[in-house]
Amino acid sequence: MRQIVLDTETTGLEWKKGNRVVEIGCVELVERRPTGRTFHQYIRPDRDFEQGAAEVTGLTLEFLADKPPFEAIADEFLAFIEGAELVIHNAAFDIGFLDSELSRLGPQYGRMRDRASVLDSLELARQRYPGQRNSLDALCKRLGIDNSHRQLHGALLDAQLLAEAYLALTAGQGEIGFGSAVPAQAKGAATTASMVVAAGPRPSIVVDEEELALHAARVEAIRKKAARCLWEEA
Repeated sequence: MRQIVLDTETTGLEWKKGNRVVEIGCVELVERRPTGRTFHQYIRPDRDFEQGAAEVTGLTLEFLADKPPFEAIADEFLAFIEGAELVIHNAAFDIGFLDSELSRLGPQYGRMRDRASVLDSLELARQRYPGQRNSLDALCKRLGIDNSHRQLHGALLDAQLLAEAYLALTAGQGEIGFGSAVPAQAKGAATTASMVVAAGPRPSIVVDEEELALHAARVEAIRKKAARCLWEEA
């Protein structure tokens, strides 16, 4: 499965007021592993920042003056995210801004969801930690992710931190096979096969020392993340 962890920075909080995207940062994951591929682009907004917005990012109109407008980088950006699942923290914000940018280019560009599915990591965090603060900074602190170098908001840095937070937040799914989609026919075949095995002699499985060491390391990693192992309390 190919996922793109995405973040944007903007000139203000609402695209409906004419605010624009000034930075896009993306990190690629394949089968829950970073590939090293990223997309990062500063964008000239051709409008001023709202009060306070520039301070959050540290960006200025002077710095962005020689950067390309969105229309100049749109095709490269869309090619990078095409067909992936986008992982975005508070997805409605970023998708709203990106859809607004695409609408300026004409109907042929469509909308973001025409090109990629969207997973909102903020909703995942709220489900796991109801009633708690679930900002990116709060998640990093809760999940033990070092974000001490995050003095300002930056799209690529925030995408990299979010990728770590998302993988920690969903640990134990894709890593132990729960995240893989299994066709219905395969599920049926697996059930039938297990029933046949159960009816006959049980196989004897010998685990070598290397596998035992890997298993112990995996259990210890789970223990550190969760602070407890339920199977040890039975």
